[in-house]
Amino acid sequence: MNARVHWLDRRIAAPGPYLALCLNDEQFHRACAHINCTPPPFVINDWSNASAHFFDTERGLAVIVCVRGWTGKDPIEVAGLLVHEAVHVWQEYAARIGERNPGAEQEAYAIQSISQELMAEFVRLTT
Repeated sequence: MNARVHWLDRRIAAPGPYLALCLNDEQFHRACAHINCTPPPFVINDWSNASAHFFDTERGLAVIVCVRGWTGKDPIEVAGLLVHEAVHVWQEYAARIGERNPGAEQEAYAIQSISQELMAEFVRLTT
């Protein structure tokens, strides 16, 4: 598995958020070092397999999505985890720009875009 952190170029809307996917602690620590933050726990509790971490940086909002326990799982389960975290990314971004009632299509396209980015990065990291 590639240990290099790859910040995803496409963003929901300028200016942000910046997004990275980490599948192990080493990648997570590298991503946190890149944005000069102290890493919290890789996944926020013992019963979850994924977490989205939000950081304020000089360049704006940065989000690091972490997924563990994916080895040997059904790819549909992994996709479900990534979509779940994509929703959290969208929710945080919308809250930070003051959007309380986004349009249904705006929200759907945003979550689709974030999900696709996370899924493409998952494939890149694991093949």
